[in-house]
Amino acid sequence: MTQPLKLGVLISGSGSNLQSIIDNIEKGALTATIKIVICNNPHSFGITRAQKHGLPVTVLKHDDFRTREDFDEELIQILRNNEIDLVVLAGFMRILTSAFLKAFPQKIINIHPALLPSFPGTHGQKDAFEYGVKFSGCTVHFVDEGVDTGPIIIQSVVPVLQDDTRETLAARILKEEHRIYPQAIQYFADGKIIITGRKVHIKDASETPLMALHNPSLTGF
Repeated sequence: MTQPLKLGVLISGSGSNLQSIIDNIEKGALTATIKIVICNNPHSFGITRAQKHGLPVTVLKHDDFRTREDFDEELIQILRNNEIDLVVLAGFMRILTSAFLKAFPQKIINIHPALLPSFPGTHGQKDAFEYGVKFSGCTVHFVDEGVDTGPIIIQSVVPVLQDDTRETLAARILKEEHRIYPQAIQYFADGKIIITGRKVHIKDASETPLMALHNPSLTGF
């Protein structure tokens, strides 16, 4: 039997993606175990979510550290002490230093609520909506030294409806985040991910049968 992948999950906010990971582990859909949840915001609801499921939680307030590097060194030590296999950023609102990235090469993943490489950064979802895109979505990617620039593992496309508000679109995208993030983690757990340059190949993955999407729909063309 495959040993569960040992996760270190980093959060800052509500922790809804953390909850999705927990739920999929508990129902046996995800071959992983959460060894530690680390949060830089003591008021995060994600802490409550983790504690409800009996998960160990460490709160690290970045204001308590003199430099960003000092904060990351403490993060590294905690994760190494827990012998984690994969660092999962689940709404972690901090840019990681190069020292952290070097400590866990190709073992840090993040989810972004837009279709990268378009609309990176903190306000990617808002930026996409205000730009007037017809499709938006979410992306799971490896973390590198850029902002949302690492190799892409999986994406989900969500149409932007004509009567959408930022809130209604965000809610539909969030549902897709909760689907593709556990899937990306399972790909990693199964050893199916091969990174070549910027491209991620998933061994034995089924590819979408759809050749094209249109929004609005075509009318006879």
